[in-house]
Parts: sequence; structure tokens; C-alpha cells
Amino acid sequence: MRRVRPGAASRGGGTSGASRGGGPRRADEQRALTSVPAGQAYQEPADTHQEPGETPRLWHVTLSVSGEEAPLQEVRRSLEQLANDHPFLLTSRYACDHAEIRYWEEARDLHDAAAVALRLWGEHRQSAGLPPWEIVGLEVVDRDTYHQRVTEGYGPPPATPVGVHPF
Repeated sequence: MRRVRPGAASRGGGTSGASRGGGPRRADEQRALTSVPAGQAYQEPADTHQEPGETPRLWHVTLSVSGEEAPLQEVRRSLEQLANDHPFLLTSRYACDHAEIRYWEEARDLHDAAAVALRLWGEHRQSAGLPPWEIVGLEVVDRDTYHQRVTEGYGPPPATPVGVHPF
């Protein structure tokens, strides 16, 4: 799994495999790095086909955390540090006793995206100096659903401005 900003090009895409002797590639396929001894041509391994559902997709994640009050300046500083350490974060909103983090996650399926999201706060609590709050909400929706909600006017508006902001 890897985190990306919306609109960023996916690694390993394109049909450039044809010029490397592997035949045309699907746009959603990723190429593993392979060593080829000098003087030999690269041949695509037979087991590179991915089953449907294994291709990474973009998921919009909203993680809500809450707990005892903390100084507002410290909450802001810790969220800014988290965003600095992990630039995949799209936007954060905060108050002295709760915060919301929104970002795009690239994952094979909803389960993988949700698992990464549920680990985010705890894994970075010390490195970013995050408050000892608990996760109280998680929403993970695929890219199409997110954009459909925004278009129909009942989803969260696109995260602009990007960054860390008070509620």
C-alpha cells in the first residue's frame, strides 16, 4: 500500500512494456524490479497477472479522534508535524478535544485502507507528539463514491484549503 495525493500518477502504469519485450501492459499493472544478467533479454514472468480486486485503488479516508482537552497550540503543532512527516495528509481540522484527518490512501481494498487508517494515530503518536486521544470515527469510501457525494451535494466538500486548520 502507498499513500498518494489525488490526481498523482500511479507508478508502473502505461503500456511501455511492449518495448521491453514483455508485450503490452494493462494501464493498472505494476512492474516488479528484476535483475537481468548481462547479454540476456528480460522476459516477463508468467505469474505477473493480478486477479481482479488486487489492483490498488484510491480511497478517501476520514479519521476522527477525540479525548481529554489539550492545549490548542500543541494540538496544532502535532498535526502539522504529522502532515510534515507524512505529506499524504490532505487536511486536518482540530479543536482542543478532537480532530479530523482527511487524506487519500492507495490500497487493494477497503479492508487494507481501513487497517492503515486505524493504525495511523497510534503509530505516529510519539513521533508527532499527538495527544493521547482515541479513534472515535472512521469513514473509508472509494474515489467514485467520494466524487459522487460531492457532485450531489451531500458529501464533504473537497478539502480546500489543504493543511491544518481549526474547526
